[in-house]
Amino acid sequence: MGEFTVVGLRVVREAGRHGSFSHAAERLGYTQSAVSRQIALMEQAAGQVLFERQARGVRLTDAGRVVVRHAEVVLGELDAAQQQLQDMAARPAGRLRVGAFSTAMAVLVPHAIAALSKATRVTLREGLSPGLVKAVARGRLDLAVVTGVVPPEGVEVTPLLEDPLFVATSLGHPFAGQPSVTGEALRGQRWIAGSAEPGTTLLGAWAGEEPEIAYVARDWVAKLGLVSAGLGVTVVPGLVVPALPPSVAVTRIDDPAAVRVTAVACRRAHRPTEAFAELLRDAAAELAVLVRRRP
Repeated sequence: MGEFTVVGLRVVREAGRHGSFSHAAERLGYTQSAVSRQIALMEQAAGQVLFERQARGVRLTDAGRVVVRHAEVVLGELDAAQQQLQDMAARPAGRLRVGAFSTAMAVLVPHAIAALSKATRVTLREGLSPGLVKAVARGRLDLAVVTGVVPPEGVEVTPLLEDPLFVATSLGHPFAGQPSVTGEALRGQRWIAGSAEPGTTLLGAWAGEEPEIAYVARDWVAKLGLVSAGLGVTVVPGLVVPALPPSVAVTRIDDPAAVRVTAVACRRAHRPTEAFAELLRDAAAELAVLVRRRP
């Protein structure tokens, strides 16, 4: 019995996907006779027939489906290794490209960077989570701190923390000084949000079906300035609570949905990011303690 080969696995996978030896040959740049030869060698290695030859193309047998299923895993790992090696060659040693959404930049990411070796040069990119995770998938970022995304093929998203949401108010607001406030109590408040569309903000069901958005401000400094002047309230994630100015009070929102999962996204088998991901986990744990201590 022969052995499975990388070339043979690629041929079997392509022929199985397209149901045709000729299509597999075209996609891989081989002659049809070369493809037939590889199939024969793979069937010899398997000790079983992998394809049923039909009048119009071929169809995988049960044995063929087993081989293709394992070929997907093996070839995926080899492609990831090749991509990682290319990244290492293209990226200068000691450089890390990190992306994060705005509130993760307030405390979480800076604390992780501060714990890195000074020999590591970090470049930062702030943006929205969907764009950041795409940049990771395309190799433009090594790692990104994101929330609320479905990872594309080849990207893993690992949760860092369930970030509680708070309502930020002026010091003279009735909520100021309270440890928590119910969703029912929040209905009818005048809100300061990053968009006039409630579905694109942090506002949840606790704000009411049609919350009154008094002011729209995308910049967090502007939002907090409006809040401290008593012109409305806004939702802030726990990630930013330790960085808030003393002119703003925060109260935890007592609602099961008032949490936001913060996660780290990186490409599979991209080992250089693991050390920084661990620092992010440490910073997240420290941040959770600070948030719990917030009066």
